Amino acid sequence: MTLHLGHTGLNVTDLDRSLAFYRDVLGFAVLAEGKERDRRYAFLGDGDGDGDGDGHPVLTLWQQARGTYDSDRAGLHHLAFAADSIERVQRYEEALKAYGAEFAYEGVVAHREGGTSGGIFFRDPDGTRLEISVPTGAEEAPVPDSSAPTCGFF
Repeated sequence: MTLHLGHTGLNVTDLDRSLAFYRDVLGFAVLAEGKERDRRYAFLGDGDGDGDGDGHPVLTLWQQARGTYDSDRAGLHHLAFAADSIERVQRYEEALKAYGAEFAYEGVVAHREGGTSGGIFFRDPDGTRLEISVPTGAEEAPVPDSSAPTCGFF
């Protein structure tokens, strides 16, 4: 049996704020949304954003968290997204800077010493650690720490 990731669900404290980030900054389409006061959620994906649910779900946001992300607790370490080019990663970096996102490192960094892969590492509005990376194109990027993978301890 081989499994593949279907989608990732994140608890958020403020659905409107998280939607503005994931939809407007990262470009996900809203596939479906629950708007009841005590049951707010959004399914995000690669669809056309018309709300008819015909896209592929990538991320679900559930407004049920009372506090921000805690990296000291067991569970999600970080969520990594793949881009199609290093130039695309750099465009996301520009959009995230304009938004005011908190970055772990300055600019694109390599995943490891001598590697070709790399990306950017940042936090969403609730502090969840995120990565946007590519498998090649980061050959000249700096490595923040040569003793461990860059995505491991940020």
